[in-house]
Amino acid sequence: MAVKAMGWAHSFPVSGGVSAGRHWTRRHLESLPWTAEEPDTVDAVVLTVSELLTNAHIHARSDASLVLTWDGDCLQVSVHDDDPTLPRQREPEPGAVSGRGVGIVQMLADDWGTKCQRHGKTVTACFRPENAQPQGDEG
Repeated sequence: MAVKAMGWAHSFPVSGGVSAGRHWTRRHLESLPWTAEEPDTVDAVVLTVSELLTNAHIHARSDASLVLTWDGDCLQVSVHDDDPTLPRQREPEPGAVSGRGVGIVQMLADDWGTKCQRHGKTVTACFRPENAQPQGDEG
């Protein structure tokens, strides 16, 4: 059986990129057949995109490349930035306005990971919708 996948990629600048990334993601997710039945998964994906883009802009101080890939099982959200430093989970002080991004992604995604590359890193989160049918399995 041939594996079918679909995906989208876009680069988001440090200035205004997080809001644009959320809107861009939500618009592309609408084209997937399972999203209307799983608004909580869509919201989790959009929040993850927001957290990963924010981390790229604030901690890496770089533009971020966002790639969404749907293979019929997992919606992968990958964000690449120019800083090779891997994200780490922190215990933020009560009332702190930052320091929760990794914990949020870890809680929302079915799986996630990081990969160092020659020029930066990529953080990837996987979401497996409950009501999704594999590509090519129309009935």
